[in-house]
Amino acid sequence: MANYLKKEEIEKIFQEYGGNAGNSGSTEGQIALFTARIKGLSEHLQRNHKDHSCRRTLLSLVGKRKKLLRYLASKDIQKYRDLIEKLGIRK
Repeated sequence: MANYLKKEEIEKIFQEYGGNAGNSGSTEGQIALFTARIKGLSEHLQRNHKDHSCRRTLLSLVGKRKKLLRYLASKDIQKYRDLIEKLGIRK
């Protein structure tokens, strides 16, 4: 089915976006983690277009990321702009 991120990759994401590897509760780190998982699931669905459970998971992750992005934009617009620029989410 889908690819899973290794513990080292998750720690690296939180180190880069969340401040330190143990700060898994930071909004920026969670958004970056969701983005990495979304990219992996998108690649999987390119190869396996009939995998509907994966598609449902992908849509769920996109919705969660959207909620977190909306929260971050309401709390700190500058962090929001920096994060979407760094992740390349918006065109």
